[in-house]
Amino acid sequence: MARGDVDYEFDRVDRAIVNAFQGGFPVVERPFEPAAAALRERGVDVTADDLLARVREMDETGAISRFGALVNAEEIGGAATLVAMHAPPDRFEEVTEQVNEFREVAHNYEREHPHLNMWFVVSVADADDVERVLSDIEAETGQETYNLPKQREFHVGAKFLLDGPVPEGDVDLSGLGPAVTPTDRDHLTPDERDLVLEIQGGLPVTETPYADVADAVGKPVEWVLETIRRFDAEGKVRRVGLIPNHYALGYTENGMTVWDVPDQVIEEVGPAVASLEFVTHCYQRPRHDGVWPYNFFAMTHGRSEAESDARVREVREVMADHWDVGDADWDTLFSTRILKKTGIRLDERAEANTDEV
Repeated sequence: MARGDVDYEFDRVDRAIVNAFQGGFPVVERPFEPAAAALRERGVDVTADDLLARVREMDETGAISRFGALVNAEEIGGAATLVAMHAPPDRFEEVTEQVNEFREVAHNYEREHPHLNMWFVVSVADADDVERVLSDIEAETGQETYNLPKQREFHVGAKFLLDGPVPEGDVDLSGLGPAVTPTDRDHLTPDERDLVLEIQGGLPVTETPYADVADAVGKPVEWVLETIRRFDAEGKVRRVGLIPNHYALGYTENGMTVWDVPDQVIEEVGPAVASLEFVTHCYQRPRHDGVWPYNFFAMTHGRSEAESDARVREVREVMADHWDVGDADWDTLFSTRILKKTGIRLDERAEANTDEV
């Protein structure tokens, strides 16, 4: 869901649910029963039926973006990369339309920067296709692209907590469910591909979501439970739970902080910044000489401009523990407009990484 208005008022129980289950939701046939029991243990009086009804309403109103397993597309197959571009102000809308016409462009944002004002994600089934797509975009728009692939991931795990019960968001029931043994297979089986495609948009918000998925893919519920648990252990699923609509929760300030971190300290800086609870994404990316001097990206969110500024200052304080940060060594690029926001074509990426034998 985009920034648009969401007609939902979070009461005390809703806040507890959102805080508790942004990860660690049980992977058992009737997950709402142990989830509700865990909330009652923390002083939140809720039944399994009430928990289900509240999650369903939050899902239907857009207060949460989805309920279910967050698939890690990078581990499923294909590739994605972040790309920056200058769109001349007098041609901005034209260039936006040209870029967005490419089906490989999944997300596109306008960001505050004196030169690189357009930022988009290219998602492809074959990593070798990235350069072709960027070349085609340059030919279509007449503008140079700057490829900024992720070189190292220090943290991905957005949590947006609300004032209320379970303030630390520490309910983890991911240990419930069948015992599994991770595999080292690079490719998916056809059954695993079908499961990925079925759950990529979320689980059905029902008493038995995993059984409903099992019916949809024609497999036993035990297989679905075991496979999602194993995917979690293998990193193909980042977490199972509620994915909040952070705009609905009041986190309206979206700042991409970028830093020119000395290469010799980046291995220390990365984990230190990633440990800050309000940093939702944290990566090392390449510089582009003469155009883009920054090699470290940390995404922050705040509920007000003042809170956002304070969080950026805290990132800088952590940076300063490791190197002498000058004013020219960093910047914050706030998003001013969502230009395109679609899926990353996980179906094609999964299909290309499926072993039919």
